[in-house]
Amino acid sequence: MKKLILNFFLWFALLIPSFFQSQAYRKIYGFSDEINQRLESFLNSTLTKTERKVAVFDCDGTLLGQSPFYLSEEAIYSYAKDNYYGKTDAKSKEKMKYIDELIHPKEEYGYLQNSLNFLSGMSPYEIEQIGMNTYQQKFQGKFYPEMKQLLANLKEYGFEIWVVTASTELLYQGFINYELGIPKERIIGMKSVISSDNKVTNKLIIPYPQDNGKAEAINTYIKTLPMIVGGNSRGDMEMMNLATDLKIIVNPDNLKVEKGKYSGAMNGYTVKEYWEKDPNCISVYTNDIRIGNIKYITEENGIKPNRENPKK
Repeated sequence: MKKLILNFFLWFALLIPSFFQSQAYRKIYGFSDEINQRLESFLNSTLTKTERKVAVFDCDGTLLGQSPFYLSEEAIYSYAKDNYYGKTDAKSKEKMKYIDELIHPKEEYGYLQNSLNFLSGMSPYEIEQIGMNTYQQKFQGKFYPEMKQLLANLKEYGFEIWVVTASTELLYQGFINYELGIPKERIIGMKSVISSDNKVTNKLIIPYPQDNGKAEAINTYIKTLPMIVGGNSRGDMEMMNLATDLKIIVNPDNLKVEKGKYSGAMNGYTVKEYWEKDPNCISVYTNDIRIGNIKYITEENGIKPNRENPKK
């Protein structure tokens, strides 16, 4: 009996380290020691919390590189060139008209509506495959390794991870789920009504997750305030300000001063200047540059490339 009890305690002593090791913070290579220490301290402080622990991230420019072009635009323009360009049937002409209006929007929200117009009539699976194919052909390896390590740490500490993007939800759900393991139902983007015969329509579902709409999407679909929110641009400001504990700004721009009616509380500041005022926000930097000799249809269409962010 004594031997049995001794063996039990030996087994239990071996089990305890492995239990705590599963909750251990793993250093994020590419982030400074100061940022790693701050993240580790915060995550350790959440170990005893019993309520939902939610972290929300933008996608383009926050998790996924956006230089030189956005995946959403490249996916649509590439599909149009492969399937409709140069054809004379009524459907092809109509779809290419939407592409022309995407490139040269005439109205304030013309880009949004014409994206829906172009994709309407397809099945959700078809749109998901367009996004997946574009990712695999031209954006493979563009997810920032530092942010992937951060997400892995959050999973270790029991966080629900959500993505809120202004891009078309069905285009993004497949490849984000494939690469990051985030459930598709936790990837929220531009939603449109899907008809009874399983075809995507051009009817937008509100809230549209851009600017204040991202905060509305969190309240509408996630239904709890996130502890952590990460973004990279003016468009993420409102949802980042919902974070109860920590905000993460990725590659914050320090060149463009936000002005005008859509600048909101950021009016008169660059993105970097605005978030530097917030003691609950940390700035992190990743390498977002053009890689290889990939041919982008977006470039052929005369769209100005996004600025590179080479990591210093």
